[in-house]
Amino acid sequence: MSVGRSIYLDHSATTPTDPRVVDVMMPYFTEHYGNPSSVHRYGRLAEQAIEDARDTLAQILNCKSSEIVFTSGGSESDNLAIRGAAWTARQSDGSRHLVISPIEHEAVRVTVEQLATVMGFEREIISVDRYGSVLVDDYTQSMRDDTSVVSIVYANNEVGTIQSIAELSTIAHERNALFHTDAVQAAGQLTLDVQKLGVDMLSISAHKFYGPKGVGALFVRDGIELTPSQSGGGHENNRRAGTHNTPSIVGMATALQIAYDEFEYHTTHYRTMRDRLIDGVLSNVPGAHLTGHPEQRLPSHASFVLDGIDGNLLLTHLDLKGVAASSGSACKTGNPEPSEVLLAMGYSEETALGSLRLTVGRQTTAEDIDYVVDVLAETVKKLAKMKIV
Repeated sequence: MSVGRSIYLDHSATTPTDPRVVDVMMPYFTEHYGNPSSVHRYGRLAEQAIEDARDTLAQILNCKSSEIVFTSGGSESDNLAIRGAAWTARQSDGSRHLVISPIEHEAVRVTVEQLATVMGFEREIISVDRYGSVLVDDYTQSMRDDTSVVSIVYANNEVGTIQSIAELSTIAHERNALFHTDAVQAAGQLTLDVQKLGVDMLSISAHKFYGPKGVGALFVRDGIELTPSQSGGGHENNRRAGTHNTPSIVGMATALQIAYDEFEYHTTHYRTMRDRLIDGVLSNVPGAHLTGHPEQRLPSHASFVLDGIDGNLLLTHLDLKGVAASSGSACKTGNPEPSEVLLAMGYSEETALGSLRLTVGRQTTAEDIDYVVDVLAETVKKLAKMKIV
């Protein structure tokens, strides 16, 4: 079925690759295709491209180039950081206590769950408030002398709430725990200065900031030893096995450079579109309620719950009208279970089933927003009239 227009408002799930990024990647598919581990000219050219990319990321993150580890994406970065640091700590001094929030991405939450249920670690999940903000007192009290790794998401993918990472990392360090943050959603929209954030490890993924899919990076502060979870060749200073994805690494560095070179322009645009969207939905869509923090939220991110509406059914109707959106996390699309993030924030199961995430991007226009608000208002009224819940 064809639709009159097509509007993509799911940029928290993924972004289109910037044409400038594609351009710089292409030679590494067809001309400079050597394995960067090879000693010949083809290999040296690829290796130099990777090291240049590493330098670019290090400059943006305000760290040493040697502290950047290239991975296949945010999930691998999260896995390597948490599992690698936890294994090393247990081997070193027997520490087994891990602390996370209940609104972490599955790459963190499931990794910690596996460490607890299969590998003998202790897991502590702290509380968040109605906005999805970590309760600092609860967080502080969760720290123990044997706490080895803490992981708190920088900005939540479902509700967009931004955490006070610098404060939380300081508290963790007071108990000599390592602090990791999943910055996958934050990259390109918030500062990644690891010195200001005070983090020991930080994960990013290129496809969230107009780079290619299947590539990411992990910042690991000097002196932190990670037990690799992927065995094989001694790539990335023995922290990660596997031949480097040269084209994608080059693309990721270019995409991140563009994002921060044009930071003010894009984030100002995001906020303008986001605020227009939030105001329009709350004013025109019956039973719509904003989720996440009203102010401390990602510039591109709007999220709601809709009274008496099935979120996944709503997505289908929006898609028929040419609007691409998400019900909570993209990983949960099609899953009838309520969002665990919203449940942790205190929403009922029924309410949590009516979640909607609309995330704007570089190409989003005011006309797009107005169309989406009209379509959403019309669709919600239609579904309510049909008494479909």
